[in-house]
Amino acid sequence: MIGEGISRTDGPVKVTGRAHYSLERQEPGQALYGHIVGAGIGYGRIARIDASAAERVTGVHLVWTYHNAPDQGSPEGPEGDMMDRARPEFVSDRIDYYGMPVAFVIADSFEIARHAAGLVEVEYEAEPGRYVLATPAKTAQWKSETRIGDVDAIMAEAVNSVDQLYSTPYHFGQPMEPNACLADWRDGHLTLFLTAQMLNQLISGLAATVKLDRNQITIDSAYVGGGFGSKIVLHAEAVLASLATMHLNQPVKVAFTRRQIFTLVGHRPASISRVRLAATPEGQLTAVGHDAAIQISPSEAWDEAVSSVGRALYATPNLLTRQLHQTLDMKAAEPVRGPGELAGLMVFESAVDELAEQLGVDPVELRIRNDTDYDPDKELPLSGRRLVDCLREGAEQFGWSERPRTATRRDGRWMIGYGVASSMRGHFQTSAEALVRIDPEGWVLVRSDMTDIGTGTYTIVAQVVAEVLGVPMSVVRVELANSNHPKGNGAGGSWGAANTTVSVDRACSTLLERIRAAAGTTYNDIFAEVRRHFPDGLEAIGRQLAGSEDPNYQTFSQYTYGASFAEVGVDIDTGEVRLRRMLGVFAAGRILNRKTARSQLIGGMIWGVGAALHEEAAVDPRFGSWVNGDFAEYLIPTHADIPAIDAIMLDDFDERANHLGVKGIGELGAGGTGGSVANAVYNATGVRIRDFPITLGKLLPHLPRDR
Repeated sequence: MIGEGISRTDGPVKVTGRAHYSLERQEPGQALYGHIVGAGIGYGRIARIDASAAERVTGVHLVWTYHNAPDQGSPEGPEGDMMDRARPEFVSDRIDYYGMPVAFVIADSFEIARHAAGLVEVEYEAEPGRYVLATPAKTAQWKSETRIGDVDAIMAEAVNSVDQLYSTPYHFGQPMEPNACLADWRDGHLTLFLTAQMLNQLISGLAATVKLDRNQITIDSAYVGGGFGSKIVLHAEAVLASLATMHLNQPVKVAFTRRQIFTLVGHRPASISRVRLAATPEGQLTAVGHDAAIQISPSEAWDEAVSSVGRALYATPNLLTRQLHQTLDMKAAEPVRGPGELAGLMVFESAVDELAEQLGVDPVELRIRNDTDYDPDKELPLSGRRLVDCLREGAEQFGWSERPRTATRRDGRWMIGYGVASSMRGHFQTSAEALVRIDPEGWVLVRSDMTDIGTGTYTIVAQVVAEVLGVPMSVVRVELANSNHPKGNGAGGSWGAANTTVSVDRACSTLLERIRAAAGTTYNDIFAEVRRHFPDGLEAIGRQLAGSEDPNYQTFSQYTYGASFAEVGVDIDTGEVRLRRMLGVFAAGRILNRKTARSQLIGGMIWGVGAALHEEAAVDPRFGSWVNGDFAEYLIPTHADIPAIDAIMLDDFDERANHLGVKGIGELGAGGTGGSVANAVYNATGVRIRDFPITLGKLLPHLPRDR
């Protein structure tokens, strides 16, 4: 049962419209609607705000500004934990970022609330803001440094080396379902139907913000229409809906518009990287250096780990990786799918390709020659290292031997190129619990606060239960994403599936032990034995240890691996880049469901294509606003941009990860994929673009003039 490509158990309720998402929930009864007014400047203060016209609109129940907003918990400093911190709104007249909430209107309908919001008059005193990410100075104050040997000395003497600057722009998660909340205050208890990825952490931050005890709050996120990191931390819709329902004693709904998601939800920070590589003439790396500058905000320092991706990717005796935080007057950055790896591997693997070209060594062979089984940063051996297997299998399946020499292959007006890149993603073990109950009536109930953000959690949990207990999946009822259920760590970081299924498996194993102790080791019907020996039913809670408590995580460094191969065509006349085909090969432990896993990996690969060729959130350097803060101009790949694409999963079982041999895969596909596309563009054209995304405007001036 485990590993089979079983279709999603929640598929039928979704395609028939019976899966009710947060804003569609009806349990609290008729709700009021809230709408947020965002700041029209990037930095400064509110000189005057007048909500009287909005307050006079029929159907408006309240309008809040900083003048009359409820008392809330105090914000933390920039070094506080982003996951569970207080996030008060309307604290003062200060404007810290473009689109920051300056007023909140509650009315009988969304239309009335939005109309009234447009009547709020706001005058500002704009002040000069910091909106441009700068190349790090030599005297920069570095953070997160790993230093082994002397990279500077090796680079100074190296004959074969790369020393280049690369840049990546701001990216957004932008799931299909907007961030939304339905809040209900009843009998001293706050219930939220919320678009959330991690419930346990959100409750902590919300409780601190609205000044309640944790046990006074329940979050229900039964169905979530995508997350990609955008629904991990606490945002204004949850805070304001909660405050409003507590004030009015009526249910309140708040949903961001698509444009508001660009301003009220965080983004992947822009980055500027200096990558330095040195190697022997035979291609053995002698030094690896990666410095990265990233954007942070004055209130929060999300450390997008761009520079750390190469620490344990290849063998080298000299290593230097570090980060620089540049404080800009913008919305705080947040995790976006593949945090660190998507941007970091795209630039790092481009540099590896540059080194291969300089050495005259095949790019696949160069990576294989520098394989390693040791993590120099953690000073631990690597567990389940199968990067070479991914590279070799991918090269064979893709037809890498047919890769053309740089800028030599044509198909009509199209210049053709192949590219390859490695992928690597940390496997994280977090504490988690799950309850499994066998009911005498013939069904099994599973409960966990783990969320399913479209990844297939409902299905893989049922598969594990069915295999361990020997029952059909049809009798397994999985209830997820309610904060009253046993605590996990939610969906994010690619840790949800492994930690949840391990907990479920352990709960099932405990039940089997109790049944066998009562009924003997041989029986035909598990439900009959439960009715006979446990007439009230039988339940158990399974637990997964945090990595800090697991000996395997003290003695081995845990990662997942992959390799992506891309073929592109570049129009010789326009510089337009088209992906022609792509293959990814991955080793990510035991696969729980081959269908949902493949879907996750392909989805991640498409993110890599978007990062290489399409996605770029541009900030206006004068005003701090997003120039392209909507789907008309923030480009993402469409069906027409993604042709033949496939993902191969190697048979794998990492016994050091956990007893099921399972690892996370949700973000592995995104890392490195952008690098394979960039390297294919170079192979096609001989033009190296180091400022992502690669657009025709950047390529065209450098294409051959005799075309």
